[in-house]
Amino acid sequence: MKQFFKMVFASMLGAILSAFALLFIGILIIVGLVANASKDTTTNIKEQSILHLVLNNDIVERSSDNPFKNFDIMNLDQDKQPGLTEMVALIRTAATDENIKAIYLDIDEISGGLASIEEIRNALIDFKKSEKTIYSYSEVYTQKAYYLASVADKIYLNPAGLLEFKGFSSKVMFFKGALEKLAIEPEIIRVGSFKSAVEPYMLDHMSDSSKLQTSVLLNSIYQHFLNAIAKERKISVADLNVMANDLKIQSAQDALKYKMVDALKYKDEVLSMLLNATNQKNIEDLSLVSISDYQKSNPIPISTATEKIAIIYAAGEIVSGDGNEDNIGSERVSAAIRKARLDDQVKAIVLRINSPGGSALASDVIWREVILAKKAKPVIASMGDVAASGGYYIACAADQIIAQPNTITGSIGVFGVLFNTEKFFKDKLGITFDGTKTSAYADLGDYTRAMSPSEKNIIQRSVNQIYSDFTTKVATGRKMPINKVLNIAGGRVWSGTDAMRIGLVDSLGNLNDAINIAAQKANLKNYRIINLPEETNTIEKILTGISGKIKMEYLKSEYGAGYTYYQEFARIKSISGIQTRLPVNLNIQ
Repeated sequence: MKQFFKMVFASMLGAILSAFALLFIGILIIVGLVANASKDTTTNIKEQSILHLVLNNDIVERSSDNPFKNFDIMNLDQDKQPGLTEMVALIRTAATDENIKAIYLDIDEISGGLASIEEIRNALIDFKKSEKTIYSYSEVYTQKAYYLASVADKIYLNPAGLLEFKGFSSKVMFFKGALEKLAIEPEIIRVGSFKSAVEPYMLDHMSDSSKLQTSVLLNSIYQHFLNAIAKERKISVADLNVMANDLKIQSAQDALKYKMVDALKYKDEVLSMLLNATNQKNIEDLSLVSISDYQKSNPIPISTATEKIAIIYAAGEIVSGDGNEDNIGSERVSAAIRKARLDDQVKAIVLRINSPGGSALASDVIWREVILAKKAKPVIASMGDVAASGGYYIACAADQIIAQPNTITGSIGVFGVLFNTEKFFKDKLGITFDGTKTSAYADLGDYTRAMSPSEKNIIQRSVNQIYSDFTTKVATGRKMPINKVLNIAGGRVWSGTDAMRIGLVDSLGNLNDAINIAAQKANLKNYRIINLPEETNTIEKILTGISGKIKMEYLKSEYGAGYTYYQEFARIKSISGIQTRLPVNLNIQ
């Protein structure tokens, strides 16, 4: 009995100490937030300032008021990074700002997709037209980082650094062997030979069709990558191909030899050059302005225009219900589209999509609202890094679709996955199941047994029906014969360039181009932009932000490079119902 009370007391003491620790951490975080909020929210830009562009956070579609979005728990500070659209606008503002002398790109690894980088890159190219200089420095240029840096007038690399230039690759994780070891049987239902999202559960390698589509996609995006670098660096595409194929860039000296960089310099030497460029003598006089501080000095002017264009942001996987700010909840996004449709002051809608797809049902719910909105006012779809499967489903009804050359899109296909875990529970854990039912199909989809042939036929018919519905809606929305849609569907993925060639996309461009097209279609000259869906309230952000931020930081530190695989397993766990989802996860560095 004495030992029992010792254990109880120890458990209580542990719980109390844990509660106090969490309370202490919470107080520290709130104090940090309050202190951060009390800082001067305006920044005075001095003459001869340099816009310091560091892209070490995720490139997000829209900035967030969430106090934990870029909160540094260790330093109790927050660096509120502008969203992609705001960042592009700020770079263009800097071009005409007399106090901004140049831009300094301080980059190595960029977490954003190539289409997002493309928008920033194009803004930098426009900046150069002002005859101001762009400098770039890094210790290590990944391929995506170098793609952005290649627009700079001067590219500097640390003498002991590295520049990656080796071509693009894509790798898929296969679970067939693991499932066999666990005695779990996947039951696959799909339509389309290119719908390879289910292959990891049924194969241990890429199918020929999957390898073909991924190869075509990678080569299309890679060709655009090479052409863009060749144009800015005045190096032929043929020479760039040789450099990558033969891996000629293996050291900083190689990068200089093949003219991929202009000089090898340490950071202090680069800063000294920036001093000279701004006619400063002492390093403390060098005015480097971060993009977040520059935003504070250049807030978006509040328009008094009555007429509006609504930007509906749809970023993340498509799920049923409200979802959250990291995914596309069908209820939340549908409500935003409906709000814009019913607002007489909103004259046009831009649907900004950055999604690999998800639930077929949720996609259809959003598609219906796009159809209703299109009857009332112009709807333009703007595609970001990816708008595939369900992402294309919700775009296909728009009046026009705009994509970047390296946007990943298409993937018009449908699949469903169920797992039979009967042998796993019986052979591995010694657990068996038994029960009764009132009707033949009362337990359809039960994961504790195999499906019967008639049950598989039922689900296959459902998948076929959704695929037929999907392709018909694409044909109607794109004003394309159904046979042509079927020829380019089947789950196949396309780059933005190829998607325009085959008619899935109308033109290549960015979000600002989509806004301009929407304004033209609505005959608007003076208008203001509103962003939807509206963000959640501050209390909810704090409650969800603390736990989410701590969990993410812990998992990243615990798993390191394996965090990507953790995310993949978490994604698999979240899949439910019939899916219209991107078949391949491309992570190009």
